[in-house]
Amino acid sequence: MIESTSVTPAGPFGPVAHIAVERALAEFRSGRPVVIDSRSGSVAVLPIDGMTDSHLAAFRQLCAPAQLHVVITASRARALGLDAAGPLGLALPENANAATLLSLVADVRVRRPTDGLNAGTNAASAIELAKLAQRLPALLMADVTAHAANTGTLMRVGADAVMQFRRMAIDSLAVAAEADVPLSDGVSARFVIFRDAIGGSSTAVIVGEPDKESPVPLRLHSACLTGDVFGSRRCDCGDQLRLSLSRLDDEGGGIILYLEQEGRGLGLANKMRAYKLQDSGLDTLDANTMLGFDDDERDYGIAVRMLQILGCTRVKLMTNNPAKLDWLTKAGIEVCGRIPLHGPVNADNRRYLTAKAMRAGHKLDNLTIEPVSATPEPVSATPAE
Repeated sequence: MIESTSVTPAGPFGPVAHIAVERALAEFRSGRPVVIDSRSGSVAVLPIDGMTDSHLAAFRQLCAPAQLHVVITASRARALGLDAAGPLGLALPENANAATLLSLVADVRVRRPTDGLNAGTNAASAIELAKLAQRLPALLMADVTAHAANTGTLMRVGADAVMQFRRMAIDSLAVAAEADVPLSDGVSARFVIFRDAIGGSSTAVIVGEPDKESPVPLRLHSACLTGDVFGSRRCDCGDQLRLSLSRLDDEGGGIILYLEQEGRGLGLANKMRAYKLQDSGLDTLDANTMLGFDDDERDYGIAVRMLQILGCTRVKLMTNNPAKLDWLTKAGIEVCGRIPLHGPVNADNRRYLTAKAMRAGHKLDNLTIEPVSATPEPVSATPAE
């Protein structure tokens, strides 16, 4: 059995601030608002993703007489043609409904808003909470500092606790279960399931008997339901996963860390939204930023913690992405080399792979890149018909 450690709790069931964020995430996932408190005041926030007209009406009534604002990230604001260095608040029109709000935060063709205001210090925490819940990073927000009685029944969470939550969740990581799982083609593997405080279950697939006295061949693989399970031709994820299993078996042993970071960390629903934007002409990076995300939202802190628990600190990394080497090295993992993983190129994934090579620096020597601009012109929003 692999030994594991977890963060020492501050109370019988963990740190109070940590528990508050977990409960706030549950509220967001259920489409209910929460209150975020900080030294600058209190705001009520409600995710737009999943909102219904009845929820919108109830939130208006709850926050009255405070003005409601639509809070979007700086990248989404710039996609709409607005200058922004941080989260931006747009005054909510009186005639807005749930469908028009979702269009505002997820549609290329939406009409350009006329203006926007700095959304304040609590906005970044609200956006982080939405990302943690794998909702679109866009919310309704109202300053309820002077109307606390209206929101007395809502879950309250501290802004600082939200911003520290990712680190706290990584520290809580522990082994939940493990078992031998024989794979196809005679590959011998052991699955070690990790669990964090919010129920995540990233997995270490230990192939064969890796020699931890030498650099261990390692693949960091972000989960991809469409590619890994269904064989999607839009990406090379499934090809890389199967290729890495074969390579590790040939090497006599190694590890695949299968991480819950679907769609470059956006989550499955937002990945499908990004696919729809790609169908309208955007590449994989621009589609993510059009939705208000960074082009890559993944955090490899959890991978580092998994390796530490497994007692593996020297690796040879199987990847085409040099940035992964930098991430691990900065976190104290000794990276002794890179092993490329080149899957087949087809008509459906060529544009995706080209964007990764030319804009994200992936080493894809097997890809014949057709001449395109390395810094394509941004897609400007056009008025809706």
